[in-house]
Amino acid sequence: MKKGLQQLIIAGIGAFILIVFFGNSMFYTVQPGERGIVFRQFSGGLDTSNVFIPGFHVVAPWNDFIVYNVKEAKSEEPMDVLDKSGLSINIDISVRYNPKYNQIPFLHRQFGQDYVNQLIIPEIRSTVRQVAGRFTAEEIYSTKRSEVESSIIDEAGKKLGDNYIQMRALLIRSIQLPKDIRLAIESKLTQEQEALAYRFKLEKEKSEAERKRIAAEGESRANKIINASLTPNLLRMRGIEATVKLSESPNSKTIIIGAGENGMPLILGNN
Repeated sequence: MKKGLQQLIIAGIGAFILIVFFGNSMFYTVQPGERGIVFRQFSGGLDTSNVFIPGFHVVAPWNDFIVYNVKEAKSEEPMDVLDKSGLSINIDISVRYNPKYNQIPFLHRQFGQDYVNQLIIPEIRSTVRQVAGRFTAEEIYSTKRSEVESSIIDEAGKKLGDNYIQMRALLIRSIQLPKDIRLAIESKLTQEQEALAYRFKLEKEKSEAERKRIAAEGESRANKIINASLTPNLLRMRGIEATVKLSESPNSKTIIIGAGENGMPLILGNN
């Protein structure tokens, strides 16, 4: 009995010493927005099967526990690139990203914790330069800016996705051209807008003239139809009908019968 108690005490003391000396290497708390991975020095190296979620974890003291921040991060990169004709352009890029949670062991094995400088920034720079080289300065600055941005997003997103990074967004924050080139492009755009406005005015006036022509032709045809229908007999009948209706009015009046074959009655009244 005493021997068992002694063994229990010795085990307790050993556990206490182990906790005191190795506690910081055994007990880990993974915070929200973090993930943990383990490198097993004596049993297989990097564990690619397990990613530790937020919470309390116990790890053997001879293993390395590595914590990754997986919150969405942002990098802003100003860079000089060349357009299709070799003109230098300064482009300021902003990219938002985070590691793919379940692929952190592979990200660590290939790039390490400095993956931003080892992977993200070089890939973004490379992609921007490749895409810019397919367009002219004018297209990048104005006419095809959205297409340039979409191409960078598609190509950079695929490259980063293939390397365990999820790209959330990429924006071209600014584009700076040499002053004389920028002024020339802006002048050209102004002239194009003025030409478009003048063309619109001409088209509008042309449409209005066509509308009036069609209306006039329609009125002319209507008058021809009406004139063709106004025969002498029809006019005589309408005159008689009007005379009869006026004669039935209680107001005093004088009816004068027109002379000749086609004479129409004329009615003179006080009202």
